[in-house]
Amino acid sequence: MSFPKKFLWGGSISAAQCEGAWDEDGKSPVQVDFGDPGTTTDNRYIHYLNADGTRGKMRQFDHLPQGAKYTLFDDVRYTNHVGIDFYHRYKEDIALFAEMGFTTLNTTISWARIFPYGVEGGVNQAGVEFYRNVFKECRKYGMDPVITLYKYDEPVYLEETYGGWTNREMIHQFVEFARVCFTEYKDLVDKWLTFNEINILLHFDVKEGKQVAFTELHHQMVAAAQAVKVAHDIDPEIKVGCMVAGFCCYPMTCDPQDVIASYKEFQNKFAYCADTMVRGYYPSYAVRIWKENNVKLDITKEDKQDLMEGKSDFLAYSYYMSNVITTHQNQGDALTTAGGQGQVKNPYLEASEWGWQIDPTGYEYFLHVLNDRYQVPLFDVENGLGAYDKVEEDGSIHDDYRINYLRSHIQSLMKAREEGVNIFGYTTWGPIDLVSFTTGQMDKRYGFIYVDMNDNGVGNLCRMKKDSFYWYQKVIQSHGEGLD
Repeated sequence: MSFPKKFLWGGSISAAQCEGAWDEDGKSPVQVDFGDPGTTTDNRYIHYLNADGTRGKMRQFDHLPQGAKYTLFDDVRYTNHVGIDFYHRYKEDIALFAEMGFTTLNTTISWARIFPYGVEGGVNQAGVEFYRNVFKECRKYGMDPVITLYKYDEPVYLEETYGGWTNREMIHQFVEFARVCFTEYKDLVDKWLTFNEINILLHFDVKEGKQVAFTELHHQMVAAAQAVKVAHDIDPEIKVGCMVAGFCCYPMTCDPQDVIASYKEFQNKFAYCADTMVRGYYPSYAVRIWKENNVKLDITKEDKQDLMEGKSDFLAYSYYMSNVITTHQNQGDALTTAGGQGQVKNPYLEASEWGWQIDPTGYEYFLHVLNDRYQVPLFDVENGLGAYDKVEEDGSIHDDYRINYLRSHIQSLMKAREEGVNIFGYTTWGPIDLVSFTTGQMDKRYGFIYVDMNDNGVGNLCRMKKDSFYWYQKVIQSHGEGLD
């Protein structure tokens, strides 16, 4: 059974990771503009200058120390400044996506291009027109774009002025940003995502602690709900979904303590957000989560009303790997990852060079869990394999490992669909090489299209088709039947 002809096939990219042009045409800086490239085993650092003039660095999602300022240093390579220069080459790249047969493209809108200095600074029309042109280019090739508003790249101005998402003012700032986008592009885009991987704060240890992380997340979910209501007011036909980072986990043993620990970890890292945004209220186990993390949230009557009235129309997700949970000390080998999701190794699975455990069967299982639990349409936003690619002397790039990964996951997706899972689209992560979100690397590649640029800034940014380019082209042309 092949996929239906209306099924959306494509790829997913993001503004901060691909556009470059970090300070052009009125755009203001975002946090990752001050980030370096990490390694296969370590995430990137964000650089700043302390109030006393000493240098400092912190992890992504952390907040600046009191009096510190984001600062550029001559001895740091800032990979996001250039990205892959999508800002100037988007027509070339979209044409390549069209050649593969894409029927959709997921990308993000840089908040810092639309409102570079907050609502009070006004709309940057150059930014508005850039994205209008991108979406027109997609439509020219018959693509039905699914657009994401936010991927942790708010203007630095908002952190410096309001302290970021710990401040309720950010809800207003985000909703007005969303309103401009829904209004300006309503004739070009009718499917939106509010936050990309909104639960990502639950996967990292934020320096300021759990109270800050959960407060920020609450404000983000309220902002997302308000945005859904705004979109429906502008056009009732607009569909707005939430997007949650996939977290599929198994108990290491059949010890009941491992089983309950595994389920609670799923609640903690995935369902807490998905349940709230799809159902419209915090789940009962949220009380346990808040108590365990010593968190007290200011949830107002208006917040509860917003969450209920702004439920997501569909659930989008990312899926890369599965995880194993155990309560037993020294049970299983430790799993080293750059990405924050690893627990212990699964002896039945292989892992990528970044320690991400490859599990297409887990993907089938995960799809059934989502379909049964939420009873709303599903959309795959991110699925893919990060790897080192080698360019041969003749310019060819043989990435059978990527084809094998994607083939096995699409087969699992097809099987889940045949068994009743309601999913309307599949976009691989990084159809063209771009800057890694967690490590800031260029050498960690996901694309069907190779971009000549490395972590050290060496390369001419030329585009080259990998073997997987032609394979994915065949998959789309055959509606999922041509997987060999």
